[in-house]
Parts: sequence; C-alpha cells; structure tokens
Amino acid sequence: MPIKKAISKKVVATKSVGKATSKAVAKKTSTQKVNPTKDESGLPLSLVIRRRIQAQKARFHANDNIAAFIKPGELDGLVDEVAEKMQAVLESLVIDTDSDHNTKNTSRRVAKMFVQEVFNGRYVEQPTLTKFPNVSRLNELMIIGPITVRSACSHHLCPIMGRIWIGVLPSKESALIGLSKYSRLTEWVMCRPQIQEEAVVELADMLEKKIKPIGVAIVMDADHFCMQWRGVKDRDSKMVNSVMRGAFLKDSNLRREFLSLLDKR
Repeated sequence: MPIKKAISKKVVATKSVGKATSKAVAKKTSTQKVNPTKDESGLPLSLVIRRRIQAQKARFHANDNIAAFIKPGELDGLVDEVAEKMQAVLESLVIDTDSDHNTKNTSRRVAKMFVQEVFNGRYVEQPTLTKFPNVSRLNELMIIGPITVRSACSHHLCPIMGRIWIGVLPSKESALIGLSKYSRLTEWVMCRPQIQEEAVVELADMLEKKIKPIGVAIVMDADHFCMQWRGVKDRDSKMVNSVMRGAFLKDSNLRREFLSLLDKR
C-alpha cells in the first residue's frame, strides 16, 4: 500500500507539472496574441521590417514601395503599432482621449487610414496589368484623364488633391493595357507621402517600362494643402507640372496637340 500511494502521488505531481506547463504555454501564446506589434523576439514589427530592408541594402524612402519586405498578416500588426504610437502623439498634444467621445478611437482610425488607405501604395504590390497585343497596329495619340489624384506631401503629410492626364503614343509593337489600369497604376503611385515633381516622373517611368510606347506625356494639376491649409494659406495656388518622354519631347507638334486637347477638357 505505501508503494502504491507513493506512485499515485508521483503521477498526480507529474500531471500537476504538465498542467502548469500547459498553462504557461497558453499564457505565453495569449500574451503574443495580445501584443501583435512585436515579433517572437520582442522586437517592434516596424524594426523587423526595417532590418529586412537594410539587409538587402534597399531604399525605404517615403515614396518607395516596400511590399516585397512585408510578410502576409504583418500589415494588421503594423496598424496596431502605429495606433499605439499615434495614441502617444495625441497625449503629447494634450488631447483627452478618455472622456472626449470624438477622440476615443482616433489613434486607431488614423493608423488604419495611413496603412490601409492614404499610404497604401507603399505596402501593397503593384496592381496586376493585363496586356493586349496591338493587333490593329495603332499608332495615334491616346489621352487618358482626368484621373483623380489623392496623395500627401512628405514634408508635412498634408493632402495633395488634383488631376492627371496621360498621353500615350503607341508603336505598332507596343503592348496595350485597359483604360482602368491607368487609373489603378496612378493611384498606386500616388498613395504615398511624396512631392509632386517626383511622383509624375515615377509614373512616367513605369508606363514606359510596361507598355514601351513611342512616347509618354503626363500633366498633373493639384492643390497642395501644405500651402492652402498652413504656411502662406494661399487658397488659390496650384502646382502644374509635366513630363514628356520620347516622341512628345522631340516632336513639338505632337506635344502641342496633346496640350491643346487638355485645354478643351
């Protein structure tokens, strides 16, 4: 009997240890779920992504796309981390987010806005483009626009709101893309903090690479809230700039035709 009791106590003790271990594992797992802004080693998710980029010696300026360095599911964690830090910003601005019903969830709303909407062009891959062969051997001027533009100035993160016109002169060998793809590509490029001058150049580079036309022309006309909302507060100021490539740069008649057609819209 004493021997059986001893064995029984040992079994009970083993089960207790097993339960304790299971609870500890469950607690650890639960803690990891509660704090998705850090990876398994406890590092902030933004730092983990930053280190991946730096390991490849890649650039991650405000207007760069970094989708290649973000793993599935990490954008949700990034929203959580930004929300935490945005909450700290609101507190430093001495804004009561506890009793003010208007600002209670502002930090999360702002975080979702930045990651999922206004800066989304940094975090998602380029839209898929379906190309069509130029069966009819089209080589006449095409103009797409105005395409609505929503971006943000990288100096103050103030909105840039405007319109873009795209002129394309295809060659007989050029690829053709659907009209909606011009809008999708434009939105993907513009949904980042940047300056207008660089944004139109990047869009022109992309179109040249994708469809290989004889010429590409882009005109952008936009309101900059960093001038209208702050600073000089000039409500009527706009910025208009253009990029001309290939035939549009060399052929003044083609360039004149493109610009004159914009005046009529």
